[in-house]
Amino acid sequence: MRIISWNVAGLKACIKKGCLDFIKKEDADVYCFQEIKSENIPFIEGYHSFASFAKKKGYSGVLVYSKIKPISVTKGIGEENFDSEGRVLTLEFEKFFLINVYFPHSKRELSRLNFKLRFDKVFAEFCKYLEEKKPVVIAGDFNVAHREIDLANPKQNMRNAGFTPEERFWFDGFLKQGYIDAFREFVTEPGNYTWWTYRFNARKRNIGWRVDYFVVSESLKNKVNSSKILKDVMGSDHCPISLDL
Repeated sequence: MRIISWNVAGLKACIKKGCLDFIKKEDADVYCFQEIKSENIPFIEGYHSFASFAKKKGYSGVLVYSKIKPISVTKGIGEENFDSEGRVLTLEFEKFFLINVYFPHSKRELSRLNFKLRFDKVFAEFCKYLEEKKPVVIAGDFNVAHREIDLANPKQNMRNAGFTPEERFWFDGFLKQGYIDAFREFVTEPGNYTWWTYRFNARKRNIGWRVDYFVVSESLKNKVNSSKILKDVMGSDHCPISLDL
């Protein structure tokens, strides 16, 4: 099974930049899109589609296209505060749960840091609840660079959104509960990023952050064949990532 995850930063805009051609070319089994913003979901032949939208128009939202019909689909993590923002969609397959997630951004001046940390806690509890039944595969934009090698300028960003000690501490603890960062099973070098600001020619200069991840239950570790960053795919300020199981 091949899964691709991508923060499209607006589905309509990404489609104009070639997203549908990318879907056809890659021919993955499942696509997990975050920050779709729109409720207009195009039909794609051969795929079932599922989405969770934010109550606020033009904001957030997650979408899954899957060739395989899931056993069940769950929207949200059971707390209205978070679920009204359309951040989590869970598909149950025969051997595992697939969670498509768009974590909150802690914002400038960290105005949403507490909101994000509460989301983090409830999300971790939700994952543990699912794991009582079967393993999980988490695809999404975590809106945090986990370690110093996960962004180009760690020293300058120590107290900035997405690289605060609190967010990174949560990620440490989450992985210790029995999960692996799939990409780091294959690549341990710095310089591998999934998001670049549109300013300062950052993408061309590779001044970026790795904030998009596949995190999987440790019990699936020997099922992970590859985990890649598709850095040359344009269409968003993020690039897609892939997981082969």
